[in-house]
Amino acid sequence: MSAPATPGFWHRLDLFLARLRPHREPLSLLVDAAVVAACWNVTYLFRLGFERWISARPSYDAWVLLGIVAAYTAASLLFKVPQSMWRFSGFGEIKRLTLACMLAGAASAVVVVGLGLVKIPRAVLALHPVVALMGLSLVRIGYRMLYEHARAQIAGSRGDIRRALVMGAGQAARLLIAGLHRQGWTVLGLFDDDPAKQRARIAGVPVLGPLDALRGSVHPGTATHVIVALPSASFAQRRRALDIAAGTGLPVLTVPSAAELREGQARVERLRSIEPEDLLGREPVVLDEAGLAPVLQGRSVLVTGAGGSIGSELCRQVARFRPARLVLVELSEFNLYTIEQELTAAFPGLKLVRLIGDVKDLPQLRAICKRWRPAVVFHAAAYKHVPLMEDDNAWVALRNNTLGTYHAALAAAEAGAERFVLISTDKAVNPTNVMGATKRAAEMVVSAMAVEHPGTRFMAVRFGNVLGSSGSVIPKFKEQIAKGGPVTVTHPDIIRYFMTIPEAARLVLQAVAIGESGQVLVLDMGEPVKIVDLARDLIRMAGHAPEEIRIEFTGLRPGEKLYEELLADADDTLPTAVPRLRVARLAAGADNADRVDELRAWLAAADAAGASQDDAAVRARLRGVVAEYKAAPATPS
Repeated sequence: MSAPATPGFWHRLDLFLARLRPHREPLSLLVDAAVVAACWNVTYLFRLGFERWISARPSYDAWVLLGIVAAYTAASLLFKVPQSMWRFSGFGEIKRLTLACMLAGAASAVVVVGLGLVKIPRAVLALHPVVALMGLSLVRIGYRMLYEHARAQIAGSRGDIRRALVMGAGQAARLLIAGLHRQGWTVLGLFDDDPAKQRARIAGVPVLGPLDALRGSVHPGTATHVIVALPSASFAQRRRALDIAAGTGLPVLTVPSAAELREGQARVERLRSIEPEDLLGREPVVLDEAGLAPVLQGRSVLVTGAGGSIGSELCRQVARFRPARLVLVELSEFNLYTIEQELTAAFPGLKLVRLIGDVKDLPQLRAICKRWRPAVVFHAAAYKHVPLMEDDNAWVALRNNTLGTYHAALAAAEAGAERFVLISTDKAVNPTNVMGATKRAAEMVVSAMAVEHPGTRFMAVRFGNVLGSSGSVIPKFKEQIAKGGPVTVTHPDIIRYFMTIPEAARLVLQAVAIGESGQVLVLDMGEPVKIVDLARDLIRMAGHAPEEIRIEFTGLRPGEKLYEELLADADDTLPTAVPRLRVARLAAGADNADRVDELRAWLAAADAAGASQDDAAVRARLRGVVAEYKAAPATPS
């Protein structure tokens, strides 16, 4: 391993100046006093010449000089000169200096003359304010030139400068410091809770105290970022560090997680912004994948909706098990191209079949499954945006989410697929919106297919909101914060269960290994999270104070609930071999064999009615098969 990079002269100078900056005001007064005193002597030299500039002074000149320095100090305080930042000196600063010098010079002259101190040359009294103004201005201009030159030397052509406080002083921090110096960063100090590291120096950077010391540190005024370098810490430890970092009011960055580093997805110096999983209110669930290799390795696997948030992550994780081929079915040409390019780069030996396909097209799905004979089908294609599906798109949601599921399941069964997994949602439980009702009907389709086609295992996986997926709140919040707000939240009390995209994909894969036909698998996702708390966290992590970015409550949208459920009241769950993963046993009579014919007739009738159905007719049709579907009235904010 190469030795850590040693900060150069300009880094050390910038670090020195940065450490002085919290004491800017008293230092400014001291330097200005020294400059005023020096300019008094320069004025004498200009007036009397080298031969007499010392010998011709009166004995009380030192006391006069002391009074003049006091006058200039008082005038500086009056015009708030010490509060300015020299590295940004400009016309406004020169104007304040001019007023201070003129006032102090005039007051000093009046006092000297009034006291009858006739041995002080009148020309010195008259010229000194001008010379002092020149001296004070030159000091500031010189400092700004030095600062900007140091910044240019450190940052090169970037033109900016970045100073970091790092939370963590372990091996990750040591590697991070070396990488940051090469990238033009200045590391001001480290914070770590390990008592053995207090007051130590890591790669030349001091450990300033435990993590909590960052709250009262003088450095947030000079730092530009806080970096959390705790890749191996538990979630609780990382979350505490993030909360402390957010309290500084600076933008927060983090090093990649231990999992990302182990998998070679990133290097420790590749800083990233705070991601959704960093804000997840519990330890991310890691599922047991031991039984997955025999199911996926060397087999043909098909994913519908392969370019979507969940579908693309499924493709990434399936690819790790080296299937014989991965069949990508996606309606969006751009999404298909994007995931195909990514998989080709990451898994060059993987055989990919890239198909523009629509789950609403049963003949096409039959042809695809007949040709490629998938052993496992992941059905991720769905319309999931609740408000969009609620108004003027109810038929489209029914056709895509429910009929599309039936088409995909039927084509898979006819082609002899061994397993079929439906991606479902907590909104299918006691649905109050069209999207949820269509997904609940899709679950019923899967249960019916399990009865009709015993040769294929049909199962559904039900989980809550996926952080960072397309259409989720996180990308929307980030975009609103970048624009300066407001951040819009529908209701101050709205809560949701959350999981990350990789976590959701792992759950779906796990269903393949342990799920039995007709089952719905549910993840125990811990406590739900308040949406408004997520919004506040993201605002803080972006380095904004709460008053800078306003949160605006817009009211619940049509079909939206304050809270979601993972099980209906009449349902219960059974444990599995995987901790926190349970099998939902749906209420008796809801999906048993005697309803298969009824459901098939309902699907045929819905398909035959076509797009002529208005939203009310589609809702009525859904209520005919999903008895628990009740549209929820909007709640005022």
